[in-house]
Amino acid sequence: MASWIEFVTAEPALARQVEDRFGIRKHKTLATLRKDGSPRISGIEVEFADGELFLGMMPGSLKLHDLERDPRIALHSPTDDPPPGNPRGWPGEAKLAGYALEVDFPDSPVLGGRRFRVDITEAVLTHLSHGIREKERADSSGAESGIGRPAGPADPV
Repeated sequence: MASWIEFVTAEPALARQVEDRFGIRKHKTLATLRKDGSPRISGIEVEFADGELFLGMMPGSLKLHDLERDPRIALHSPTDDPPPGNPRGWPGEAKLAGYALEVDFPDSPVLGGRRFRVDITEAVLTHLSHGIREKERADSSGAESGIGRPAGPADPV
């Protein structure tokens, strides 16, 4: 597992692109695990600050209860549509997986609000490059891969 700053240090170019994708809009998508083990997706805001990636939770929220039972998460960046008439101009999307670890939150804007730091186990950036859909991936084992395939007309890009 890696803190955000550890990921930035190990993979600076990928980390910059991932943070850029997360920065395009305020609301992201968080995946947690329900009590029965099935996935739950929820809207969330994230904060990149002090070398960390933080999540804030409202007291009593279902995603908070999920994290109290099982800290595993996945985060998906907001996405942009490709420019009209240019499906190959799609700027891509980013995904992170890891663990949410609770930290102190004395300045919570909401009474009883909770804050979590994300330890990253995997980062993926999917984008188009010269008409080829590429995935750049880094995980906590240090593995990195670039996977490409032609983007065809049926691709939802």
